[in-house]
Amino acid sequence: MEPGYNCKDDQIAMGRDLLFADEEVLSVFDMDFEAYYQKGFRGVIFDIDNTLTGHDAPPEKRSGEIVERLQKMGYIVTIVSNNDKERVSKFADEIGAPYVYKAGKPLARGYERALDMMGTKPQETIAIGDQIFTDVLGAKRAGIYAVLTKKLYFREPWYIHLKRILELPVLAVGKLKNRKKNKR
Repeated sequence: MEPGYNCKDDQIAMGRDLLFADEEVLSVFDMDFEAYYQKGFRGVIFDIDNTLTGHDAPPEKRSGEIVERLQKMGYIVTIVSNNDKERVSKFADEIGAPYVYKAGKPLARGYERALDMMGTKPQETIAIGDQIFTDVLGAKRAGIYAVLTKKLYFREPWYIHLKRILELPVLAVGKLKNRKKNKR
């Protein structure tokens, strides 16, 4: 990714599909945030469930540690979740991050509110989540660099399992696109 990259302009100019993450990773805990910082990123937006902890689970020790580490590096960190205020505020308060609850993902409004809170621009912000149809689509609609993680744990509600089945063709097409792009 180039410094000054603007997902929103690129999507309009290139006609890119909003369902494809800019990057896929195994876990937020394995990401090289120093490299992103060197590229000019200053804001990080996290989803909660199956991104930072298990579904409806309290924060894990490593959830708080990664937020603290990023803040010490100079990042502004925010939580953006479709969950209700009780769930999101309790989680975010425990790890020391501001939050947006009932974000309305995949609409851009929750991400745009987070950008306003952080004072960052879309092109200097990373959004990280585990679902294509909420996290990736919402971030891309807001012009934010979208990182898709694998889910942390198997346990999750049936309706999320259904969405994951619907995500399979998108993931397969994304892998084909990446192979073609890498062969050039």
